Amino acid sequence: MLSKYNFILWDFDGVIIDSNPARVLGFERVLKNYPSGQVNELLEYHHKNGGLSRYVKFRYFFEKIRQEQVGEDRILEMANQFSILMKEILTDPNLLIQDSVNFIKETSKKIPMHIVSGSDGTELNYLCKQLGIADYFKTISGSPTPKIELVKQLVDSNAIVSNETCLIGDAGNDFDAASQNGIDFYAYNNTSLKGIGNGYIEKFMV
Repeated sequence: MLSKYNFILWDFDGVIIDSNPARVLGFERVLKNYPSGQVNELLEYHHKNGGLSRYVKFRYFFEKIRQEQVGEDRILEMANQFSILMKEILTDPNLLIQDSVNFIKETSKKIPMHIVSGSDGTELNYLCKQLGIADYFKTISGSPTPKIELVKQLVDSNAIVSNETCLIGDAGNDFDAASQNGIDFYAYNNTSLKGIGNGYIEKFMV
């Protein structure tokens, strides 16, 4: 199914690494001084919008849930606190999803691959290096640049050819990033996305 493509783009969270419990813990710790009901509202938003960046989610917390204005400095401060926690927790290789990682290790020898993620870009590069998977990807890109724009940048730079590329993700945000850039989309590790895009991957075949 994937062998027909000349380029493959990957989401990170939930596709390459089982990071959601760590992300939830990160939001809970960074927002520990705020009412638990409001934090739970944010976590619900987080679960429904897995592909969005923490910058968007922290801003949503203040402006939509708390109904208050927040400066960019405060958002950056919280994002930095969040990133410190993620760098401590997500360097555990046991969190890697072996099904996809084994496919990446084998197939990257033949098909150029890139990561386009809602995770912070600097943190993402650090984690991939610590986990020993960075060398399998031509580029590793993340927020605060939105995922749709990250994919567009790859197309515009001629790093990929849109009609020869697919994106593999586990969120509606991933489908949006692919479809708005003329790229095929395959869902993985989220059965609610079955029927969306070009197919659902139950298991990667090396």
